Amino acid sequence: SFSSDEVIRKRLLIDGDGAGDDRRINLLVKSFIKWCNSGSQEEGYSQYQRMLSTLSQCEFSMGKTLLVYDMNLREMENYEKIYKDIENSIAAAHEKISECKKQILQAKRIRKNRQEYDALAKVIQHHPDRHETLKQLEALGKELQHLSHIKENVEDKLELRRKQFHVLLSTIHELQQTLENDEKLSEAEESQETQMETETKQ
Repeated sequence: SFSSDEVIRKRLLIDGDGAGDDRRINLLVKSFIKWCNSGSQEEGYSQYQRMLSTLSQCEFSMGKTLLVYDMNLREMENYEKIYKDIENSIAAAHEKISECKKQILQAKRIRKNRQEYDALAKVIQHHPDRHETLKQLEALGKELQHLSHIKENVEDKLELRRKQFHVLLSTIHELQQTLENDEKLSEAEESQETQMETETKQ
């Protein structure tokens, strides 16, 4: 139950590492009370010896606890040193890995440059000389200029045809509007003539 668990937890807190300190303290208190209430000198001396024995046990337990505590402190310092050494080793390993990556990238770059140089060298070997290249460039320039003139002429003709087409569409639109107006006038005249004939008959 909860109450028994609570009692056990409190006893463990009082007892420290479970060496029976609370039992010794209780025994010491009882011995002190008996010593205070002892009737004879012999009984008082016996209780006094018991108290001394219990105190010795407490001192021994405390000394052992201190030794364990000091040992734990030294172990913690040792673990911290080992942890720092491991951290330094990891940092050094990361630096070495980073340096190796840089060297690998540099080697890849050098290899790529060499491959590009070899490819360029092969292209240069199969490329005509400078004089021939200049002649070809001059011929290509003239051809490009000729094509540019042709393009300009075609664009001018296209613009002219666009304007003519626009005029044609406008003319067709006006002609259509005129025809519609003529049809409306014809319908109006026919309607008026029909009305006049009807009035004459009446």
